[in-house]
Parts: sequence; structure tokens; C-alpha cells
Amino acid sequence: MSRIFRAICSVLVALASTSSFAIAADPQAKTVVLVHGAFADGSSWQKVIPPLQDAGLNVIAVQNPLESLEGDVAFTKRAIRDAEGPVVLVGHSWGGVVITEAGSDPKVKSLVYVAAYAPDAGQSLVDVASKYPEQESRTTYVKDEDGYLKITDDGISKYFAAGLSPQEKELVAVVQGRFHVRATTAPVKHPAWRDKPTFMVVATDDQIISPALQRDQVKSANAEMVEVPSGHVAMLSHPEAVAEIIVRAAR
Repeated sequence: MSRIFRAICSVLVALASTSSFAIAADPQAKTVVLVHGAFADGSSWQKVIPPLQDAGLNVIAVQNPLESLEGDVAFTKRAIRDAEGPVVLVGHSWGGVVITEAGSDPKVKSLVYVAAYAPDAGQSLVDVASKYPEQESRTTYVKDEDGYLKITDDGISKYFAAGLSPQEKELVAVVQGRFHVRATTAPVKHPAWRDKPTFMVVATDDQIISPALQRDQVKSANAEMVEVPSGHVAMLSHPEAVAEIIVRAAR
């Protein structure tokens, strides 16, 4: 009887030690850093920010210049530096490329991709997208003489902001950020999703990034996934679902 008792005690002690270690090594995140995509700015997270704050999380929405991968990663890393850690790093669209590189920061606890690209080492946005049929929306992209891309107002309404109200579509078009073409060919060096817990929102009606591409990335990253019947800007059309998975990543 005494041997059995001692064995049980040993198991309980071991479990307690393991549990304590897990809590110490994996604390709840304190801050969410939100990274917008191309042709957008930080206001694209306006509907997600309040529920995240209601959940007790600090929130930083980065305003990236969209001129290069290096520049956007630097802006994002400064936000991570200034944030109270641990951090959940969230990216939409092109922002997924940015968080893939910036997410290697030790303060980052987990990653959330919202209708976003998640390249592997040595891959660029173009490398990832070229494996899938070109979206019809690509015909509405316009490049100026300096190499900056924009989407026509019709393209914003029909493809980029599909599913939003006419007033919301107009606002998305007004705040559109110019995106330099050189960013599309810049390769990622250290994909953070290979080392950190990863969550992905797949927008099943996306006309900017192929839903098939998004689902394949879920498999590659072994990510926890939620699908939403949304166009490209899922955080504006389905903010509750997006906020919920971010909170889950923070826990």
C-alpha cells in the first residue's frame, strides 16, 4: 500500500511540475499588434479593436509605409519593441508576409493570419501567388511611373471590399495606401510560423487571395483555422470571428 501511495505522489508531483513549467513558459499574451495589408492602413482593424480591448488586451495598429518588406518589418518590430509582452502578431493580406518575417521576435507568442500570405523561407508574395490561377481582380491594379500600385475604385468595390456596405467601400477606397511593386518580390528569410503557434482565418469568398492558397497554407503551417464566408477584408465584414480567434491565440 505504501509503495502505491508513494508512486501516486510521485506522479502528482511530476504533473504539477509539468503544469507549472507550461504556465511559466507560455503566459497569456498582453498585447495584440495588428499589421494591415497592401492598399490599406490601420483603420482596417477598426471593428476588431474594441472587442480585443474588451477582452483585456492592449492593442497597437501599425501604420506601415508599404514601400518594401524590409521597411514594413522594421515598422512592425518597433511596435513589438514598444508593446507590453507577450505579443500576438496579426497580419492581413500582405501583412501576412510582414508578420512571417517580423514574428521571429522573441516577444511574439503566436501569429494570426487573416486572409493573408504566409511564405516559407526564400519565398516572396509573387512566389506564393504564382502557384495558383491569377485572380480576376488583378486586372484592376494600376501601377504608376514610380512603381506604386493602387486598385481602381471599381476594383475596390467589386473585389477588395466585396461584402461591405457602399459607404464602407467608399471609405476603403479613400484611405487606400499605395503599395510599391518591389515589395512583392522580396523573399522571407525566417518564417516565424515554423516555430510559433499559428492561427489562420480563411476567407472563403476572397477575390484577392485564392481561398485554395489560404487553405494550403493552413496545412503547411499546421495552423488552427476558422473559415468565414467573407471577401478579402474579413476583419471588416466578420469582425467578431476575427476577434475571437485573436483572443484564442492570446490565451
